[in-house]
Amino acid sequence: MSSVYALYPTADAAQRAVNNLHAAGVPDEQITIVSSEPFEEHEFANREKATWMGWIALAGAVLGLITATWLTSMTELAWPLKTGNMPIVAWWPNLIVMFELTMLGGILAAVITLLVTAQLVRRRPAFYDPAVSDGQILVGVAAAGDPATVERALGVADVRRA
Repeated sequence: MSSVYALYPTADAAQRAVNNLHAAGVPDEQITIVSSEPFEEHEFANREKATWMGWIALAGAVLGLITATWLTSMTELAWPLKTGNMPIVAWWPNLIVMFELTMLGGILAAVITLLVTAQLVRRRPAFYDPAVSDGQILVGVAAAGDPATVERALGVADVRRA
C-alpha cells in the first residue's frame, strides 16, 4: 500500500478530484487536502468543522477548579491556624488560587487538544509538497488500496507517490 497525491491549480479542480475519489469509494478519512489558503466556499473545506475542543477545555477548567478547591481547603485544614472568631478555610484569599488553577486547567486542556486534533504530534510526516506554498492545492490519499484506481480518480497526468 502506498500514498498517492496530486497538485491542482484551482479549488474547483481540487473539488472535482475529491468528488471523483468519493465516487471511486475512497472514504473521507483517507483523503488529505492541503492548501496555503482557506477555501470555505468549497465542500472539501468543510469536512472537519465539528470539534470537541471547547468542551474539553471546559472539562479541564472544571478539573482545575476542583483541584484548586481541594488543594486550598485541605491545606488550611491540615495546618489550622486559629485566628479569633474567623473560619479556618478562608474563601476570599483562596479565590485567587482557584482562579489561577481553573485557567491553567482550561488552557492546558485546550493546548493538548489542539496538538492532538491538529495532528502536530505524529510519527510519520504528513503529505506536503513545496508547490503548496506557491498556491497549489494538494489532494492525497493515504494508504491507497489500489493506486491505479486512485490515480484515475485524481484525474491528472502528474500524480506523485509519497
